[in-house]
Amino acid sequence: MIYLVALIFPWLAFILKGNLGLGLFCLFLQITIIGWLPATIWAIVYINNQKADERNEKIVNAIKNTSKR
Repeated sequence: MIYLVALIFPWLAFILKGNLGLGLFCLFLQITIIGWLPATIWAIVYINNQKADERNEKIVNAIKNTSKR
């Protein structure tokens, strides 16, 4: 669902993920001559990296919990 939002409204995807500053900058990027396509690609890559960080954090916590036993 968040990927669809990132495709249509890249700036809104940043805001929904909790990063207001990047959302506003992305909105500025989207409405200038630079364009919508770079903003969309940036939003999708950002969301993908954030999800990868969450997965890695779960793995690290699982390893820490098993090593304590």
